[in-house]
Amino acid sequence: MMKKKSISASNASLVLFLCQMISALDVPLDSKLLEELSQPPTITQQSPKDYIVDPRENIVIQCEAKGKPPPSFSWTRNGTHFDIDKDAQVTMKPNSGTLVINIMNGGKAEAYEGVYQCTARNERGAAISNNIVIRPSRSPLWTKEKLEPNQVREGDSLVLHCRPPVGLPPPIIFWMDNAFQRLPQSERVSQGLNGDLYFSNVQPEDIREDYICYARFNHTQTIQQKQPISVKVFSTRPVTERQPVLLTPTGSTSTKVELRGNVLLLECIAAGLPTPVIRWIKEGGELPANRTFFENFKKTLKIIDVSEADSGNYKCIARNTLGSAHHVISVTVKAAPYWITAPRNLVLSPGEDGTLICRANGNPKPSISWLANGVPIAIAPEDPSRKVDGDTIIFSHVQERSSAVYQCNASNEYGYLLANAFVNVLAEPPRILTPANKLYQVIADSPALLDCAYFGSPKPEIEWFKGVKGSILRGSEYIFHDNGTLEIPVAQKDSTGAYTCVARNKLGKIQNEVQLEIKDPTVIIKQPEYKVIQRYGQVSFECIIKHDSTLLPTVIWLKDNDELPDDERFLVGKDNLTIMNVTDKDDGTYTCIVNTTLDSVSASAVLTVVAAPPTPAIIYARPNPPFDLELTGQLERSVELSWIPGDENNSPITNFVIEYEDGLHEPGVWHYQTEVPGTQTTVQLKLSPYVNYSFRVIAVNEIGRSQPSEPSEQYLTKSANPDENPSNVQGIGSEPDNLVITWESLKGFQSNGPGLQYKVSWRQKDVDDEWTSVIVANVSKYIVSGTPTFVPYEIKVQALNDLGYAPEPSEVIGHSGEDLPMVAPGNVQVHVINSTLAKVHWDPVPLKTVRGHLQGYKVYYWKVQSLSRRSRRHVEKKILTFRGNKTFGMLPGLEPYSTYKLNVRVANGKGEGPASPDKVFRTPEGVPGSPSFLKITNPTLDSLTLEWGSPTHPNGVLTSYILKFQPINNTHELGPLVEIRIPANESSLILKNLNYSTRYKFYFNAQTSVGSGNQITEEAVTIMDEVQPLYPRIRNVTTAAAETYANISWEYEGPDHAHFYVEYGVAGSKEDWKKEIVNGSRSFFVLKGLTPGTAYKVRVGAEGLSGFRSSEDVFETGPAMASRQVDIATQGWFIGLMCAVALLILILLIVCFIRRNKGGKYPVKEKEDAHADPEIQPMKEDDGTFGEYSDAEDHKPLKKGSRTPSDRTVKKEDSDDSLVDYGEGVNGQFNEDGSFIGQYSGKKEKEPAEGNESSEAPSPVNAMNSFV
Repeated sequence: MMKKKSISASNASLVLFLCQMISALDVPLDSKLLEELSQPPTITQQSPKDYIVDPRENIVIQCEAKGKPPPSFSWTRNGTHFDIDKDAQVTMKPNSGTLVINIMNGGKAEAYEGVYQCTARNERGAAISNNIVIRPSRSPLWTKEKLEPNQVREGDSLVLHCRPPVGLPPPIIFWMDNAFQRLPQSERVSQGLNGDLYFSNVQPEDIREDYICYARFNHTQTIQQKQPISVKVFSTRPVTERQPVLLTPTGSTSTKVELRGNVLLLECIAAGLPTPVIRWIKEGGELPANRTFFENFKKTLKIIDVSEADSGNYKCIARNTLGSAHHVISVTVKAAPYWITAPRNLVLSPGEDGTLICRANGNPKPSISWLANGVPIAIAPEDPSRKVDGDTIIFSHVQERSSAVYQCNASNEYGYLLANAFVNVLAEPPRILTPANKLYQVIADSPALLDCAYFGSPKPEIEWFKGVKGSILRGSEYIFHDNGTLEIPVAQKDSTGAYTCVARNKLGKIQNEVQLEIKDPTVIIKQPEYKVIQRYGQVSFECIIKHDSTLLPTVIWLKDNDELPDDERFLVGKDNLTIMNVTDKDDGTYTCIVNTTLDSVSASAVLTVVAAPPTPAIIYARPNPPFDLELTGQLERSVELSWIPGDENNSPITNFVIEYEDGLHEPGVWHYQTEVPGTQTTVQLKLSPYVNYSFRVIAVNEIGRSQPSEPSEQYLTKSANPDENPSNVQGIGSEPDNLVITWESLKGFQSNGPGLQYKVSWRQKDVDDEWTSVIVANVSKYIVSGTPTFVPYEIKVQALNDLGYAPEPSEVIGHSGEDLPMVAPGNVQVHVINSTLAKVHWDPVPLKTVRGHLQGYKVYYWKVQSLSRRSRRHVEKKILTFRGNKTFGMLPGLEPYSTYKLNVRVANGKGEGPASPDKVFRTPEGVPGSPSFLKITNPTLDSLTLEWGSPTHPNGVLTSYILKFQPINNTHELGPLVEIRIPANESSLILKNLNYSTRYKFYFNAQTSVGSGNQITEEAVTIMDEVQPLYPRIRNVTTAAAETYANISWEYEGPDHAHFYVEYGVAGSKEDWKKEIVNGSRSFFVLKGLTPGTAYKVRVGAEGLSGFRSSEDVFETGPAMASRQVDIATQGWFIGLMCAVALLILILLIVCFIRRNKGGKYPVKEKEDAHADPEIQPMKEDDGTFGEYSDAEDHKPLKKGSRTPSDRTVKKEDSDDSLVDYGEGVNGQFNEDGSFIGQYSGKKEKEPAEGNESSEAPSPVNAMNSFV
């Protein structure tokens, strides 16, 4: 047996400190221990090196550190001490080094530009942060310029220059029109990387006057607009085709320098007709696969994560049917410094040796410099134990005073790296962290693991004893783990007892005792058996168990691996399951599971439900078991088995199942070997070495399986080398500094001989190391300690026994343990798509900083406040996980017009890395929710009072309310719809001049600048007059007929100002009725031109009232008389009567005219009593108005009784609430400085209204400071 080889760091008794060190010892953290041990400071969180801040918000410069004792913090600004006590605008957070500069309360961000550095210091050393450059973002205005229209010939090329203002960070450029719609782009028209808009050839469809370049500054959430550019295209026929010419870049060659890890963008845009097509190649090589993308219709070549290998000449070729043009771009990839080996914290005990290694690469090669506690090491206090050798510091015979924090700075012209690593010298006697007298309970024949979590400096040695005065435990029956744990692979009853763990180093010794109890296993001594039951019968399965008397078992029954049906037919007893009144759906597999706190066993049986046989019936049953088994032709690796079938019981045997028992390794356990058709009674069986075989046969028919046959005689095969190696070999670290190698052990019969063991071998991948091997037995796991964090290892596990080794195993790749990611995603950007959806982008973290398998990125986001309600509530953070190496994600379900914060974290198998700085973004306004309520109260004859509540979710700034209403008649038909716009600050309205006793339907909704929200509806009825209104009717139609005319008179009951007509025709005729319109609202009419001696039918109706007519009346004209008869029209009495009637009408007209010109107010009752001639005074029903409308807040009431002029115009005093006052239809514009203003305005002419002049200023709305 080979001795187990211990793997540990060569120069450290303590592998890591605190969490790292305790993890290396494989013991849990102990809070008291952590409180007692000293630790130099460690920077845990800091702001990015290049920190661009919003000049409108407070500046927060982060600096967090841990250490024991807790560190104190100080800052430098531009290389000199920054005394925050002398600046009232600057504060430092308690127990933190984070600075808060108060900009929102009077400070100016520009005054705090500079380079900041944080120092965290305690008695063990000082750690420093990166140089943090603070710069406020800038979004300057566009310079004013006079833009002439572009006159372009059809087919020529054109470039519209954007030339955005220089901002910090640079703005995002896009082209839109006046309606804020993005201009369509194609192979012919596209935007370049510099923001200019390129036309390969101009077409007539390009004519427009609103080519507008927008610059969006994300930090300040503002958009600046260039003045619109006009393009006019003139045609000359025929249009001349042209071969390609490059618009950008110019010339035949150019150069570009890009940094390693960045995105390389190369662009070629060509003019020509037909439109050229762009193609890219790399001279002398291929474009890198999986990292190359084409954008902007292949005009842009994009290569992500560039490296030095991507340097070279890239050629773009523009081609159309007339020719081609090309350009070569020479790309050089430089590199800012990047780590090869970053220095790691070092924990030593007095007198030990150690090294700090700092290795970085870059292009050009970075220089390495060391600092001690933030001071260049050349001028730092001397330490005789320290020696600097380039990128390495060597420590020899350290003492406690050697504790310090060292900084390694790797820099070149493209950047720098700064890493802190401490050297902590500790002298600590051993401590055992496992509780004393801890009790371990294990089932017999199972592994027992007894913990001895320890700590000490130097690292203590661990020994185990059994009993108080027992000897030290040694031998292959025990496994001693590096974390102090004692493993007994196969615990027996005699393993019960007390075990003592002793930890000692040169500073002391300590011991701890634990107890081990071995319990009897739980066994099902009578298992449920296979059952065949007829439909509607009763069946019972038994499950009788034997268990350790100190353990309490629980029994659970399952059907087809699921819970039993919730059916009272299933009765669960103490030792059985009974099913009453069995049905077809009860067919299945029933399992009895027995659980204790230490083990679990189960057994299953199949229930087959068959139909009840007719009488008489053939009895079908499972076959009888085979018998007379015989073994012949015994060889080392094979044997022949034969048998005699049992009775098939009226159902033919379909197949035989052969099972075997290994009496040497697993007595009493039967395994599946093979199966053969039901017509075959012999089989040649393949055998394995070192197995004591017994065989049995089971017959199967359609009803089920027979009972097993009696076992055959035993046959012991000879031993041999193992034929196979363990399967499912894996290497996965459980801690950052270990590698746990696991495998599936070989079955007993797979060992091929006695003394089965495993040779476990490993070496670090891609490193020229020899294999390290150990030989273990009776285990399926081995832990390699002291490994680097998350590095690949080659692993193999080979089986061996007393006769030799199995064949050479295949190698698998595993990884040592993961650690939490080191850095947060950078360059987090938020693109607000609409009021409820945003898109977040981030730069991926370098894969080396993930320190584990990249699981994805997690976006934490939460609402800070609603901009419309100004109310705060409990912040509920939401998390969205984006799998893999994604660099963007969508955030759905946002609330409109709200402020949100988010941060992004990278996740691996260990957990999440640090969060990126919180990113603040705002969602724009959306349409509001419906008003919270609408109540209609105080009904009168002609008015209703409306009250409402503002929307619960305004989703923005309310601009107005929209009220629509219409009458509903008795047949539920809807009348004309009227719309009224109400100011947003109103909450009630009195609606006047309605019809009495009329039902109205109201539709009410709120509006923001985005649009209208959902409406709510209500219905209400105006009350009846004190006098019961008359239903409209025409009655008592009378006629006075002469030879050629007839006087028609009638009585009318109903609304005033009805317009009447008379219909007549020859009685008994099928001809259509003739219609005569009555002038005014008179109740009489003269029909002329009648035929003497003819019977006529007549009826009277009212205009506008469908189906409203009188009953028919029949009259007959007089016979024709001699000419000497006197015509009534020439009689004096008739002429006098007609004159009196005309005079009366004239007087009424004069009175109405006088009252109308006075414009005075008169009550509704007077209007109902007045029966003026509608031809002289237009009715309210005809002029389209709705009478009085008054607002509780309106100080300019309309005149009652006013009328619309006949030319349908509305005077100012008649309509002060016109839509012009509210600015309907006025588009928002951009002012000269490019910022957006949206102002409702209406042009009014001054006109006297009841002695007062009315002049109102336009109503401004909030300027738009962002556009998404």
